[in-house]
Amino acid sequence: MAASSNSSLSGSSVSSDGHNPQVWTDPFGTKRKKADAEEYQPPIWKSYLYQLQQEAPRPKRIICAQEVENRPKYYGREFHGIISRTQADEILAGAEGAYLIRESERQPGCYTLALRFGHQTLNYRLFYDGKHFVGGKRFESIHDLVTDGLITLYIETKAAEYISKMTKNPIYEHIGYATQLREKVTRRLTRTKSESKKTSVSSEEGPAVEKITSLVRRTALTQNDNRCNYEKAHNFKDFIYRLSRLSKRFYNQVHTFRGPHWCEYCANFMWGLIAQGVRCSDCGLNVHKQCSKYVPNDCQPDLKRIKKVYSCDLTTLVKAHNTQRPMVVDICIREIEGRDGEKVDISANVYPDINIITGAFKLYFRDLPIPVITYDTYSKFIEAAKIFNADERLEAIHEALMLLPPAHYETLRYLMIHLKKVTMNEKENLMNAENLGIVFGPTLMRPPEESTLTTLNDMRYQKQIVQILIENEDVLF
Repeated sequence: MAASSNSSLSGSSVSSDGHNPQVWTDPFGTKRKKADAEEYQPPIWKSYLYQLQQEAPRPKRIICAQEVENRPKYYGREFHGIISRTQADEILAGAEGAYLIRESERQPGCYTLALRFGHQTLNYRLFYDGKHFVGGKRFESIHDLVTDGLITLYIETKAAEYISKMTKNPIYEHIGYATQLREKVTRRLTRTKSESKKTSVSSEEGPAVEKITSLVRRTALTQNDNRCNYEKAHNFKDFIYRLSRLSKRFYNQVHTFRGPHWCEYCANFMWGLIAQGVRCSDCGLNVHKQCSKYVPNDCQPDLKRIKKVYSCDLTTLVKAHNTQRPMVVDICIREIEGRDGEKVDISANVYPDINIITGAFKLYFRDLPIPVITYDTYSKFIEAAKIFNADERLEAIHEALMLLPPAHYETLRYLMIHLKKVTMNEKENLMNAENLGIVFGPTLMRPPEESTLTTLNDMRYQKQIVQILIENEDVLF
């Protein structure tokens, strides 16, 4: 009997050659239904460099057959004493990834790592300062140094052209990191008061600052009417003080990732054992060091990474709290101008002395790592203060103000409005614009290189700038 055309068997039809037209195989060997073809998207994370790292030669320590006298205590049996390059080449020949350490014939006390790679022996000057290194990376052991070196050599040999082009087609915008971060911040800022009170905050500045810091964090969760859209560069560098010269410098801070990590800009694997890339200390974005140059200025700091309010970069703080100005500035100014305000934690029964609030207020500005009037614009303001003609001086100051980052400009504008109000009560508080310039000048602007001579020479100009900003607040801002 012929089979009925309306078969009771369900499922996809199969052709006489065994091929099912309704099934296809994706690039990774997985069988999928044809209906899924349009929905299927290949993974955005690229595994080519990861595969190369897996293929890289493994280190092979060549042990010296005899005990070597005067062997440095931080080297093991891979130390062969004083031998020539030719001898090292003969010992390592034929073993890819083999390595040994030798002492220089020409310079006793200097040590060389001899490493076999690409059918030749490579020689690197080897150093030790508590950790082993031949370049910028420092390792706990010679084995780790060689492992990382072999990975780097192998990947850069096999994929030099690929690496040079890997920033050409970034996935950063495609996967919408900036959007995800903004949504994350919005969710965080709409938590209830009861949730926010669970957060404990510690401070090294004393009880007054600790309470105000805690208040700022809680207020940021409930008072978010003035949201900001300031641009902020990602913080792939660390800010350090060089105490010996009292100067401040930025340095590249590479990050060591534990376990496999992929770059969130180009989607490629971050190869190596240590210092594989950089991490934004404000939002946590992980990228290759070379990719960090191309990441847009759309950092959205995460409050979990902002450990404190005081001594935190101004732009970072307002982006983290999603406000126009630092919340501590708003709160202190409101309380100073009228204690009949919201009566929150810094109300009269908690802080009976207004000097506590003004002290915490000035301390905030003094502790900023980058002053309100930034290092980049400092010389512009000083030069403007030296102009004799009043109209030209105002014009030059206005031009310098336009160079300030938005968060710094808005904070300075708001502060000058407040100080202008203070001068209106000069008879009672004895604070005119000149006196306020003396108080706030060194607080709001500091020379990039802190030398006593420069600081003393510039003090009168600092005072003059703040005085002019107060007196002409309605014109300059």
